[in-house]
Amino acid sequence: MASEERHHNGSGAAGHAPPVPLTRGLSTKLLFLTILFVLLAEILIFIPSVANFGQQWMSQRLRTVAAVAVVLMNGDPDSLSREASNEILMATGARAIAVREEGMSRLLVVSQMPPQVDMHVDLDAVGPVEAIGQAFVTLFSGGDRMLRVHGLVGETGKRFEIVIPDRELRSAMLVYARNVALLSLIISLFTAMLVFYAINRIMIRPIRAMTQSMLDFAAAPDDAARIIQPEDRADEIGTAERELADMQRTLQRTLSERKHLADLGLAVSKINHDMRNMLSSAQLMSDRLTMIDDPTVQSLTPRLVRTLDRAVAYTEGVLAYGRTQEAPPRRRRLRLAQIIDDVQATLAIDPDGGIEFINEIDPEFEISADAEQFFRVLANLCRNAVQAMSGEHDPALVRRLTVSARVDGGEVRIDICDTGPGLPPRAQENLFAAFRGSAKSGGTGLGLAIAHELVSAHGGRIELVETGNGRTVFAVILPHADGGTATPSQARGTAPAKGA
Repeated sequence: MASEERHHNGSGAAGHAPPVPLTRGLSTKLLFLTILFVLLAEILIFIPSVANFGQQWMSQRLRTVAAVAVVLMNGDPDSLSREASNEILMATGARAIAVREEGMSRLLVVSQMPPQVDMHVDLDAVGPVEAIGQAFVTLFSGGDRMLRVHGLVGETGKRFEIVIPDRELRSAMLVYARNVALLSLIISLFTAMLVFYAINRIMIRPIRAMTQSMLDFAAAPDDAARIIQPEDRADEIGTAERELADMQRTLQRTLSERKHLADLGLAVSKINHDMRNMLSSAQLMSDRLTMIDDPTVQSLTPRLVRTLDRAVAYTEGVLAYGRTQEAPPRRRRLRLAQIIDDVQATLAIDPDGGIEFINEIDPEFEISADAEQFFRVLANLCRNAVQAMSGEHDPALVRRLTVSARVDGGEVRIDICDTGPGLPPRAQENLFAAFRGSAKSGGTGLGLAIAHELVSAHGGRIELVETGNGRTVFAVILPHADGGTATPSQARGTAPAKGA
């Protein structure tokens, strides 16, 4: 597994894509999109601006003509020579000048009256949409058309009219449009640079840093220096950086634990290979003990044989299932009290050591489970309890381990209760995590992890009911539908105490 893990890491690092080129990066896309959007906004302003310029140009030309008309009206129009009239018209750019007052129209000056007028423009009644339409017609179809422009000028109440070609108007509008377009482009570029700088500093650069951190971390996840250092920000980017850092630390810790487990599995497999041979020899020697007539030997030999059989089965199981997974449970009907007695014998508790083991299981209480796997579950839980109480040497302390069982609703509940000091907070937080859930210094925490895995395979669960104040209770809970049975006393949760 270790080699596979390293191969996986190496191939993953080699498969990572190089950094995104600048031309395809978010920064370049952001810059072009900002320029495009600002230009679109400028176009929305540009169209009515050009139309308004055309209206202002015609209004200014009408006011100029009105000033000339007032002079003509106050003097003697018959005294003007044709040359003078032409000069006035040439100065204003009009072909004819007229005034309407009290319903009467008076032609003041005229020169080469055009046969027809192409567009009539009432400066007092033209609306925004109509003005835009007139501007586009002048820009795209003008140059040789004739306009009749009229409207009120000042507070005189007189309505002035001029007939004027649209050539100069079109030229002026083209110059204005060109200047506005250039100015809009400059404004777009300047705005885009400001927006780009702000967003690049606030968003793009941190995102690029997170992307690079992910690539670097993927190349060498065991290097703590490649974990991103979050900035002190309270916005979404800051939250993303902190979450990424936590994820990288968690992943690094997980990979380290997997490597530890892989190395441990390899070492255990090597040890079990040799231990299996030694246990096989011990089995042969234990068989000879049955031929000794000593009653004590005869009473202990069956338990010794069963213990050696389990040890051999464990070593073979480690070799066969050395990929950190357990075989599926092979359920049988079991008398739970007998398993507890075997666990007590395996623990080899010294009667003079001050630790009392009480088996409160009714001898007829039965469960449906895998005998070897459930023995391991109970052995690990009881061993942890004994080890917790073994560290206390005050003769006044009560050190007692009690195992009981009952049917609770639709479940079979097995309680392992000890009077030890309880679990520290760190062990409670990582209760079933290998290498992190140990309650004592130097422990591996594998006992609870193994027990949790085996009980889960049976469709049950392990719970820490309480701990502290001289009492720790673990509960192993199995579905009652799997075959749990109990005597009436056990079903009520009461059973006669049975000494060890």
